[in-house]
Amino acid sequence: MKKMLFIYNPNSGMGLLKPKLSDVLDIFVKGGYEVTVYPTQKYHDAFEKTKAYEEQYDIVVCSGGDGTLDEVVSGMQMRTVQVPIGYIPAGTTNDFASSLHISKNILEAADTVVNGVPFSCDVGTFNKDYFIYVAAFGLFTDVSYETKQSMKNVLGHLAYVLEGTKRIFNIPSYRIKVTHDGEEIEDEFMYGMVTNSRSVGGFKGIIGKNVKFDDGEFEVTLIKTPKNPLELNDLLGAIVMRQINPERMYSFRSGSIKFESIEEIPWTLDGEFGGVHDSVVVTNKKKALDIMVKEEAVADISSESGREDELPAAGSTHGSEL
Repeated sequence: MKKMLFIYNPNSGMGLLKPKLSDVLDIFVKGGYEVTVYPTQKYHDAFEKTKAYEEQYDIVVCSGGDGTLDEVVSGMQMRTVQVPIGYIPAGTTNDFASSLHISKNILEAADTVVNGVPFSCDVGTFNKDYFIYVAAFGLFTDVSYETKQSMKNVLGHLAYVLEGTKRIFNIPSYRIKVTHDGEEIEDEFMYGMVTNSRSVGGFKGIIGKNVKFDDGEFEVTLIKTPKNPLELNDLLGAIVMRQINPERMYSFRSGSIKFESIEEIPWTLDGEFGGVHDSVVVTNKKKALDIMVKEEAVADISSESGREDELPAAGSTHGSEL
């Protein structure tokens, strides 16, 4: 019998997993696995368990939100011998699962774990830390980890919107030098994100429609600080229309980006607080993680199937469409 470590966060989302836990375990056992179950007890517990387990498992499966997935991925990246990861999304947004076509239906996701195929996707390094789908700074980036779990459970996406509206009249601005692929950008930014996802904060299509998850490159979006209400209006219009306004934004693809600032800036990694930094190097580890997906999803998410680019490749600064 193959062996599985199943780590789940009992506090994620609206407790969707709990009433279906027995059915999920039944799917795993029928799929040929001897299952060890571990409910997380505290913050970073999933990371510590994944990094430190000594048994020989064939797969590590996690259930929770994007933060739980981030912990398991980070722990796996620190192991000498790595095994595939399975993911059952049970959080509020589940951006990465949505991008990989992993079902929001818990039992369907469990079936994908045992009957899907391993897909080798990129992982991001952020100085000495890891992230799976987004590293961001600036406006709204603290909404996810500052919004109370009870509020997320009751209101879902609306909780993020309500929390975010409190910040619209208090726009941060950071002077940052961004270096990538031999090119330098220095400007005042209100927001920036390095992503490997088709949705951020539950909003799809923000980065682009043809994002591939194993191409060794991130999609980078940097939004300049508006100097007056007219510029802010132009910026919000472009975001609503999912278009790049080259006078207000920078957009490009790259496998390695350096951010330097005079002041320390707070960052978020996969929706969790990533610390404050005045120097950050973000690097793409190409195909560093095996995650279970539906076989029919591979053609859409893999770079080997081709892509009609919407964003410039490395070395080019502006894009035309989000």
